[in-house]
Amino acid sequence: MKSKPRRLLSMSATEALARCSLVLLIAELVLVLLSWILAATMTEGVRSLLSGEGLRWLFGRFAQFVASPPLAWLLLLLIAGGCLVRSQLLSRRQGYRDRIALRFSLAFLLAYVAFLLLLTAMPHALLLSATGSLFPSAFSAGLVPAVAFGLVLVSVAYGSVSGRFRSLGDVLDSLSFGIRRGAPLFFVYILLIQFYESLRFVFG
Repeated sequence: MKSKPRRLLSMSATEALARCSLVLLIAELVLVLLSWILAATMTEGVRSLLSGEGLRWLFGRFAQFVASPPLAWLLLLLIAGGCLVRSQLLSRRQGYRDRIALRFSLAFLLAYVAFLLLLTAMPHALLLSATGSLFPSAFSAGLVPAVAFGLVLVSVAYGSVSGRFRSLGDVLDSLSFGIRRGAPLFFVYILLIQFYESLRFVFG
């Protein structure tokens, strides 16, 4: 009998995210009022979010600061995490086929790590910076996507060989599972980045 895949976010985690969202909403409202009061009292270096400049900034730049690299990282990690959960790679081994699938997925992982080493550890490797350093470089900029892709590769390999993924539809469902379960994180992210950018606008 197959064990049920673990939830990506538990009910307690969802409740915690809801409270975090409420705190961020209140903090944003307080910041709006505080910026208006400080700007009205001519406090140096403070800009009001309720001024013409502040409203133009909010409406004109909102999409730009929301669509930032952390959003892409969150999306990729949710995809990888959901695929990992649905494949049940981290669950207890149940039989011979699972052990074969584990070895197969480990072989994929080793091949992927070897491929990354060829692109980073060799002299004049393609993903190194112009000075030959690893940080910062093209590799460090794409580290999160590389990790996410590796997790997806290993999870799909395990799920396919173990029989948990029986069709391309199962694979696609596993890739979208993390996004469905982790959807509350996107709302928290938007509130968090909004508050952070608002702080930079008011006091920057």
